[in-house]
Amino acid sequence: MAGIVSVSQKDLAQRRQKIRRQRQIKIIQALWRTAAISGLAGGLLWVALQPIWVLNAPKQIEMKSGDKLLSEATIESLLVISYPQSLWRIQPNAIANSLKQQPTIAQATVNRRLFPPGLNIKIEERVPVAIAQSPKKQSPAGLLDASGVLIPLEKYKLVNPNIKLPSLKVVGSPEQYRSSWSQIYAALSQSPVKIMQIDCQDPTNLILKTELGNVHLGAFSPQLTEQIKVLAQMRSLSAKMDFSQIKYIDLKNPASPLVHLNQTNKKPNSQNS
Repeated sequence: MAGIVSVSQKDLAQRRQKIRRQRQIKIIQALWRTAAISGLAGGLLWVALQPIWVLNAPKQIEMKSGDKLLSEATIESLLVISYPQSLWRIQPNAIANSLKQQPTIAQATVNRRLFPPGLNIKIEERVPVAIAQSPKKQSPAGLLDASGVLIPLEKYKLVNPNIKLPSLKVVGSPEQYRSSWSQIYAALSQSPVKIMQIDCQDPTNLILKTELGNVHLGAFSPQLTEQIKVLAQMRSLSAKMDFSQIKYIDLKNPASPLVHLNQTNKKPNSQNS
């Protein structure tokens, strides 16, 4: 019986010794991992602090709008960056947000470039759909996109020097129609009748200059879509009358459109569509 007890104690001592060795190995492995990670981090930090990772001039920045590369002059006008500056201190999200504050830019993404050191920037420009015309000035007040953002013409030309201006003009103060512009444009852009100008000077009477003549719509309302449908139907009048004789078309009540002629001795014609 004493022999059995002696063997069991010996096995127990060996197991304890084995466990101690395993623990020692684990500790050594953990220390090596820590040392390796610290060395790698230190090495990366050393590399990052080298003079090569510095933004020294706009030529290190590549900015694209679609497939188009923007010039250094354009980049300088759009970005506010002090030179020289460590590439790692630059905050891409902050630059992207500042670009989106520009009236010409709808979206922007900014990424650091390691080889060669610099920045890669992609922007999405706003698309102008109309010229905003001040009633008191001959020159345009700017350009409008579909959402009603007013884009200064000079800034847009800086990004698009060969810009082709939209054919649609909007007369009036942008403050008067900005809140409803997106709905107005959405409805008018569906019109099969060509619209050259929208007069928004009188908030109680929206006036369109169209291929059929001037059209009075009254105050902007949800019935604008219906008014545009009726206007399209009125193109069939070309076989019945000379459009040059039309003073204006009254669509304030789309259920009962009126055609006012230039001759003073003519009474308005009611054209029910």
